[in-house]
Amino acid sequence: MKISIGNDHAGTEYKFAILKHLEAKGFTVTNYGTDSNDSVDYPDFVHPVAQDVESNKAHFGIIICGSGNGANMTANKHQGVRSALCWNKEIVALARQHNNANILSIPARFTALPQAIEMVDTFLDTAFEGGRHKNRVDKIPVSC
Repeated sequence: MKISIGNDHAGTEYKFAILKHLEAKGFTVTNYGTDSNDSVDYPDFVHPVAQDVESNKAHFGIIICGSGNGANMTANKHQGVRSALCWNKEIVALARQHNNANILSIPARFTALPQAIEMVDTFLDTAFEGGRHKNRVDKIPVSC
């Protein structure tokens, strides 16, 4: 499975830990995030992740910034993306089960690193339930 990951300066430590965790589990990971703690603009690192997910170059994406909000807002500008801002594994499971989220947005300043790794595992291990939820998810994209 292919995963794309992106982060700003607030998520660098988390990105490295998640990257190591995913690679140890055998995932192929494309790193678009900054490798520095120097201030950067999160859209520069989130758009490539969203583009990979939208174009099916990656099965899923993981994005990390301080609050998770800016990264999440950026990713959700892409029509083929359903990015979910999550802060615990229960929210992650529901985002996958009910919303078929394909990008996980992690708020690095509001989650502990072990919690973030647990969230990533939940995200990748949880399937979309379909059924009544599919009809709702199908209504999300805006047609122009």
